[in-house]
Amino acid sequence: MIEVIILVLAYLLGSIPSGLIVGKIGYGIDIREHGSGNLGGTNTFRTLGVKAGLIVTLADILKGTLAAALPLLFQADLNPLLVGTIGVLGHMYPIFAKFRGGKAVATSGGVLLFAAPVMFVTMLAVFFILLYITKYVSLSSMLTGIYGLIFSLFTGELPLIIVLALLTTFVIYRHRANISRIMNKTEPKVKWL
Repeated sequence: MIEVIILVLAYLLGSIPSGLIVGKIGYGIDIREHGSGNLGGTNTFRTLGVKAGLIVTLADILKGTLAAALPLLFQADLNPLLVGTIGVLGHMYPIFAKFRGGKAVATSGGVLLFAAPVMFVTMLAVFFILLYITKYVSLSSMLTGIYGLIFSLFTGELPLIIVLALLTTFVIYRHRANISRIMNKTEPKVKWL
């Protein structure tokens, strides 16, 4: 029974729409009606600025970290990676925002921050290196996911490999429109790098 409660809590944690909350409370707007229409950190940065973008990104990371930590908090025999993945699903399809959520990047990172912190740090470094080179947040996110999957193969830990394969698939799937825009050369580039 406690396992079911933990999985439901993980989903509900992931479902907290950070971008929607920050946009409505701090700026009086629905972030989904601006920019890319996405609830994540990138659209928040572009639409509301650095302060709001940082708050949303950190909140989305924290959702993943807290979801992955639930088995430890409740002393339950559940893999943190599995529970964290449920949190990521909540972020992508949040019950509190009509199932229109983010693209899984920051929340996936939060899961890894708890379950595989060394991997998280290396992925963060890879993301910023790729962002500096490509100037595309979306492309950097997808390539970082692929890097994480390759990294997981060297650990030999099957649960980590499976979850990284899932999370990378989520990230690439949620960036379908971005892939089209990159190919058409219409994807916005970051201007601060």
